[in-house]
Amino acid sequence: MSSLVLDAEALYADLLRGMRQQLAASSQPPRLVGVASGGAWLAERLQKDLGLNEDIGILSSSMHRDDFSQRGMSSSGQTVLPFDVNGAHLVVVDDVLYTGRTIRAVLNELFDYGRPASVRLMVLVDRGGRELPVQADLAVARVTLPASQTLELARTDDGRFRFRLQDIHTPA
Repeated sequence: MSSLVLDAEALYADLLRGMRQQLAASSQPPRLVGVASGGAWLAERLQKDLGLNEDIGILSSSMHRDDFSQRGMSSSGQTVLPFDVNGAHLVVVDDVLYTGRTIRAVLNELFDYGRPASVRLMVLVDRGGRELPVQADLAVARVTLPASQTLELARTDDGRFRFRLQDIHTPA
């Protein structure tokens, strides 16, 4: 197991600060859309902490995964977009950006619902390893991890964030 230590709460505070700057600089407030599940947790908390009245959206990557035949249907949640995405300025929020394939899948899902005016991507951690030309507009932290490890956001019962770093065990 790696000795990498990431303070998810401190990174969230930086993400919140970045979102406040985005809101102050924009003439039209964006709608928050979280990627299920870690990104949705972040979007929910950002909505509350920013005092936004509009409901957030949640995007699932399940139906547009390019590895659907291997992974099957994910239990991470379903897409919920309680607003018209046509012409909307959206901020997609996710916990960890890795290969770019999840973001490609959620963008395909998003465009099934309409054509937004703009889409920005904000993540807590960019771990590199991109397989597609996808980048975040804001990545609070950048780390390098081997492909043999996963990094995901977890949420405690009291709503605090922490990261779970795990080694992937492959059969011999």
